[in-house]
Amino acid sequence: MASFFMEQRENAMKRYSVICLLVLMLALSLAACVTQKQIADQQRAAAIRDLGEAYMGQGAHTRALREFLKADSIYSNDPYLQNDLGLAYMAKGNLELAVEHFKKALDLNPEYSPARNNLGSAYIEQENWEAAIECFKIVKDDLLYGTPQYPMSNLGFVYYKQGDYEQAIYYYAEAQDIAPNFPMAYHGMGLTYMAMGDSEKAVEVLETAVEKAPNAVPIYIDLGKAYKMLHENNKAYETFKKAAEMTEDSKLKKEAEAEAEKVWKR
Repeated sequence: MASFFMEQRENAMKRYSVICLLVLMLALSLAACVTQKQIADQQRAAAIRDLGEAYMGQGAHTRALREFLKADSIYSNDPYLQNDLGLAYMAKGNLELAVEHFKKALDLNPEYSPARNNLGSAYIEQENWEAAIECFKIVKDDLLYGTPQYPMSNLGFVYYKQGDYEQAIYYYAEAQDIAPNFPMAYHGMGLTYMAMGDSEKAVEVLETAVEKAPNAVPIYIDLGKAYKMLHENNKAYETFKKAAEMTEDSKLKKEAEAEAEKVWKR
């Protein structure tokens, strides 16, 4: 009788082991299926994201946003996609959603400095100066970030807007040291010198900015204003007229022509 119960127990244990093995195999199989589906979803979402980025490059922001949202519905845990969504919303003027998606990108990858720099730029648009400074200072200290001249110049701009001109000049100069051919840093420094009332330095720096970005109409317009501050009206007029001839942007053309007319009437 004892041997019968022992045999029954051994058979039960064997059946239990077989069931456990089957359950384990089923779990592994399901996990493999889930993993394969996740990989497939990520690949599909990435392909759609690439299409959205192509639209962004063409300036087709609405089409880009449509593709990014489609990708987001398939696989949302992609920091690059969340950054793209932030850029698309920013281009569409929805700063709240832009900030939300830049933050999500950083939640997924706290070391993703381009998203942090973009977040700082969104804060600039919101005039949230302190939050912007915090973002840019983190980015500028990232030794792996390939274009530190951007956060440096962004810091210069924030301090310029706050009226802290010495700090603005400092960061614009840092950006110039890092990237001597970076026109944004010279343009910003020129505007800062104008705000300080130092028209000679403003002209000097803005002339350099024009040399480095000969097709940048806003720089020409600001250079014309700096010439006007120096009472070099002929140069100012010629610069404004050149800016008006260069641009197809109606707003910039109107501004340049209006400035040229003001100088002409002096």
